[in-house]
Amino acid sequence: MTAARSRRRSAAYAALALGLAGSLALTGCNSHSSKKSKKSSSSSSKSKKRRIIGGGAAAAGAGAGAASRRVPDCYPSTYKLTFSQQTGADSHVTVKFKNNTSRDCKLYNAPLLRFNNAKDPLPLLQGTPGQFDGTRITVPSHGYAYAVIPTNTAAAKGTEQKSVTVDFMGTSANSVTHGPATVNFAEKRLHISVGKSKVTNWSSSVHGAQLAAGVGK
Repeated sequence: MTAARSRRRSAAYAALALGLAGSLALTGCNSHSSKKSKKSSSSSSKSKKRRIIGGGAAAAGAGAGAASRRVPDCYPSTYKLTFSQQTGADSHVTVKFKNNTSRDCKLYNAPLLRFNNAKDPLPLLQGTPGQFDGTRITVPSHGYAYAVIPTNTAAAKGTEQKSVTVDFMGTSANSVTHGPATVNFAEKRLHISVGKSKVTNWSSSVHGAQLAAGVGK
């Protein structure tokens, strides 16, 4: 074998060995890339699951929060209701409700007042509410609401009353949320005179109720 032929054969072997090495390296890269792609896909899937689960938990939490924020109706009771009468040119009776609870509560329209066990309640000064258009106020925890009965005429003042039965009206004139509660004026040593008069809707301020009754300044 000549020296030239020997050199050509060695060069061919070297080229073959280099090609095999490159092929193995490429196979290794592809394998590593495939594993990395699978890991990335798995991680993305887990991330999506976490987002879905997290979103469901957030929605459930929001629903629970909304439920906890629902404002209940106020309840009448003899220790939450007080009556007082102011004399003079702007004579009127003030009905005051106190929310003794640690939560807000809501009142609709006006109190239904039956003096001396009357068959019908005192008429409403601000009209008869419809089924859905009645007024509503929220009484904060340990806050107050007021309604006023004007007694600035002889007919409106009438005679002294012995007691009053109170119901809390709902969204319409024919609905009642809670009641009744009966306040005995003699037991409380109160002198309340009411005749042919009417009662205002509930108000968040005593001044607002007086203005609605036409006795405020």
